[in-house]
Amino acid sequence: ILSLFWYLSRYIKIESVLLQDFLARFPFFFSLIIYILLYVVVTFFIFFSKDFFWFIGAFLFGPFLSAVLICLAEAINACILFYLARFMGRDYVEDKLQGRYGFLDKKISRLNLFWLFIFRATPFVPYRFMDLAAGLTGMRFSKYLTALFLGTPLKMLWIQYIIYTLGVSIFSNPKALANYFIENKEFLLFSYIYLILVVMVVIKISSKEKEP
Repeated sequence: ILSLFWYLSRYIKIESVLLQDFLARFPFFFSLIIYILLYVVVTFFIFFSKDFFWFIGAFLFGPFLSAVLICLAEAINACILFYLARFMGRDYVEDKLQGRYGFLDKKISRLNLFWLFIFRATPFVPYRFMDLAAGLTGMRFSKYLTALFLGTPLKMLWIQYIIYTLGVSIFSNPKALANYFIENKEFLLFSYIYLILVVMVVIKISSKEKEP
């Protein structure tokens, strides 16, 4: 996470004042709707723009409300990408992979709710890849959506709280995050637990199952 914020501090220029001025033209409720719509539209076409919206959301709406808004936007994105993959990409992938598709379909679609929750709760696998992968298999959307609403808030609350607490110092001071962990033992413990979940995802992905 330290590396992530260091990288973002070099390449992301946050124009929070401009966006705040734009949203201030509208009633508060409508500004929330506009934020969600912008998130859905922009991140659909520009993959790495999600980081921008995470930072902007934390600065404008605070950690908890911004996490809720992002979760709602991610649910909309998941619906769009899931059904695009299901109705427009599944036949193509099945034709390209031929015999291997059945094995991959079975392996992914049979993931239980626990593992789907872990995948959604950790930052190891990008949401877009998960949305598309689920749509390309026989997984039920209701099952995937349940995992989304259970796992996504955990990840987003963790990220949004860090961004909101550290503010702009997360860009100017690379040691700010490390110092925050040292001073807040409870948050450090939670982050260790979170790290364990990430390790579980890595082990699950790297585990090899023999094709029938």
